[in-house]
Order: sequence, then structure tokens, then C-alpha cells
Amino acid sequence: MHIIETKNLTKTYGNLTAVDHLDLKIGKGEVFGLLGPNGAGKSTTLMMLTTLIPPTSGTALVNGFDILRQPDQVRKSIGIVFQDPSSDETLTGYENLKLHGLLYDMDAGLREERIVEVLALVELTDRKDDMVKKYSGGMRRRLELARGLMHHPEILFLDEPTLGLDPQTREHIWEYIRRLATEKKITIIITTHYMDEADRLCDRLAIIDRGKIAVLGPPDQLKKELGGDIIRMRAGTFDMESLRELDYVTNVKTDDGGISVTVRDASQYLQDLLGRVGKVEGVEVRPLTLEDVFIHYTGRAIREGAPEGGWAEKVMRAGSRR
Repeated sequence: MHIIETKNLTKTYGNLTAVDHLDLKIGKGEVFGLLGPNGAGKSTTLMMLTTLIPPTSGTALVNGFDILRQPDQVRKSIGIVFQDPSSDETLTGYENLKLHGLLYDMDAGLREERIVEVLALVELTDRKDDMVKKYSGGMRRRLELARGLMHHPEILFLDEPTLGLDPQTREHIWEYIRRLATEKKITIIITTHYMDEADRLCDRLAIIDRGKIAVLGPPDQLKKELGGDIIRMRAGTFDMESLRELDYVTNVKTDDGGISVTVRDASQYLQDLLGRVGKVEGVEVRPLTLEDVFIHYTGRAIREGAPEGGWAEKVMRAGSRR
């Protein structure tokens, strides 16, 4: 069952095509990642799916509702945790959640029941009466996850969910996210600049570049399809074209004065490869990573640009360009 399905989803700003006839299907209960360089179109895609901006053409179904014809039903089906902090730091954790319930016109009894439920889920019950300005960054992030879950959304959109958090807190947030998907069957859509986050959390991911999907699939499958290991060498002489013709080689490129060769199995083919180049001054062998997949399809590392601004800022910019 597809809980999200885009149909030729397109967004243009004058001569710029931010999202280009996107066709994408996401299953119920998936943790799905959207990766891409800054300006690739991933944030614009999510803003259309959450009805924050309208598409120029095409449409999408979110939980069975059309984003153009049924935006209210779409909004009731989703939760959003923005990259930028959006809880009111002058209110307590409890008061932030109560305000969210009031905005969603939740029945008072159900609202109180859900507050207890989500506070327990993110382990903030003991801090519910503290003002948010006294929370650590990780606690505030957990509160915003709790708020996004108050109305039991079918789909949760997370924009850079662990940006700026310490490694231990990031691990805890990952545990919450995976638990939501496995136990609550919530579909989770993530944008992230952390490759380890995407690799560990996502059932599938799409790398978007220039408004189009460059590649889509499970992280392990994408790494396997590109090759198994990378061998970096500083060699005296080598013929890149002859190396590319080897049946066990999937990619060859120059790398800081040497070469990087992607092979299916370094343990099996390393000796043969070394025998085909001149004097080797140094060699390094490592497994292929998701970062390598990203570079292969986009031509640059994801960290060559810092994470883009939060959605609120993007909506304001988008509105000024309509």
C-alpha cells in the first residue's frame, strides 16, 4: 500500500525548475530518506507534500488525499518536526502540547490522554512542568517529536531531525524514530545531511539532484549496485581506460594525485589490480559508503554545502517568488 504517491509533481519559479515531474511512491510504515545537494529540490518536494506551497503542475496523494483538492485532510494526516526550533520556550512542555491539541481542536479528554502518552514515549514526563527554555537541545527535539505525534498522524515529516545534537542524543533520537515506525506503523520521511543517519534509519532513500530522482532504493542495495570496495592508490603509471574495462571494476577516478578504483570484492581482486599499475607508493582499502553513492550520482559530497535554512524561511522565500 502506498501512503504517498506523487504524479508528475513539478514546481517552477520563473525559468528555474526546482522539482521536475517527480514520480515517487512511499509505502505505509516506511522510513524514507530524501537526500540531495542544497538546491536539489528535496525541501521543495516536502513543502508541496505538506501543502505549504502548491505545485506548478502535477499533484500527489498523501494518505489517499489529494494535496490540491483535499489539503485539510492531508494536514490532519501528517505531523511535521521542523529543522528550526518551533516550540514556545516561555511555556512548559505540557503547555506546548496542550496548545498543539487546542490548535487541532482535540477533545479535552483525548488531548490529556495523548499528552500523557507522548510525554512517556519521549521520556519527558518528569520534565513536563519545566519551561522549555530550561530544556537541553536534545530534550527540546524530543518535545517537538512528541508534539508532532499528538494527533496520531499517519505520516511524520522530519527536517534534519538531529542537526546540531551530540552523538549520544542523536542515537536516542534514532531509537525513537525507529520505534515509531516499527511499533506505531507511522510512515516517516526524513531529510538529513548525515549519511550515517540515512544509512542506519532508512528502509529506502531517494537521492534527488536538479529536481529529479538520481537513484532510489535501500541503502545496502545502492552500495552493492555501485560496487563493493574502494581501493585508493598512489601509483607511478596507470591507464584509466584499461582499468575501467576490467569486469570487476565499476568506477575509476583520479583522487588527490592518485586513483580511486571501485571493485566488487577487494579481497579477491586487489592483487590483480596492483599488478596492472606501476610502482605503488601507497594503498588504502575501505568498504563503499553511502557518501560514495551520493558523490557518484551528484558529483559532490553532501557536506560541500551546509544544511539549508529551515522550512519556515523557505516558505517565506517561496511565497515571495510566486
